[in-house]
Amino acid sequence: MTDTAQIQDSYMAQVRRKRTYSTILLVVFVAMMASGFHLANDRNAGGFLAGIPRLFDFPAELLGEAFAKAANLPGLVWHYLPALVETLNIAAAATLIGAILGGFLSLMVTPGLAPFPRLVSPLRRVLDITRAVPDVVVALILIFMLSSGPVPAMIAIALHTTGALGKLFAEVNENADTKPVEGLQSVGAGWFQRMLLGVVPQVAPNWLSYALLRFEINVRASAILGFVGAGGIGAELKIAIGWGLGRYDAAAAIFILLFLTIMIIDQISGHFRHVLVKGRA
Repeated sequence: MTDTAQIQDSYMAQVRRKRTYSTILLVVFVAMMASGFHLANDRNAGGFLAGIPRLFDFPAELLGEAFAKAANLPGLVWHYLPALVETLNIAAAATLIGAILGGFLSLMVTPGLAPFPRLVSPLRRVLDITRAVPDVVVALILIFMLSSGPVPAMIAIALHTTGALGKLFAEVNENADTKPVEGLQSVGAGWFQRMLLGVVPQVAPNWLSYALLRFEINVRASAILGFVGAGGIGAELKIAIGWGLGRYDAAAAIFILLFLTIMIIDQISGHFRHVLVKGRA
């Protein structure tokens, strides 16, 4: 009984310590959030609380002008369609490159499949870095180096996609059956042949599902990067909003185009992801 009481006391002491540490961390987090809010609020042109009554001014002006010039919207949607195609091309190219690199690196960092076990940890850190650095930061650096255009956006999104898909693909690889790999190895197949014939057929449906999901994300990301000079529909939206009243019908047309495009892509990719994972339509 004495041992049981000692174990119970030790356990309760650990619980109390954990609760104390959690409380301290929560207090520190709240204090940092409060101080950060005050700092940001002081640096703004106007106070946050003072600006709350004007929260809906921009949507009201945009919708008002859009309704007043509703007859112009179809023509404006058609006018901005090439910019949307450019955005979709950026997202598609970035997703393709990121999926290829992510798939290769995922095989390199999966225990039991990696050809160089010592490189597993360093390569995982590479994936962590490419995933952790925001694509907008990479895009700004590349725009400084390469000038504005779709190429910096594509490279930035591709790097981030490589890190994200590399991690997801590696988790899928860990559940792959290694018996086909061992069978191929026994007949003298090289590492690339073992991965291509023994692992990829097993994981391909989940890989494609994650790649389609990432394509949806990349469409939105490529539109956002247009605001920093990366081209596409985002650059047109920045110009339309920057002109203010008188051009809000153009901004409304771009919003409609983006909304419809993302909704259609979401429905199509969701259907194909379901087919790939479930194996039926």
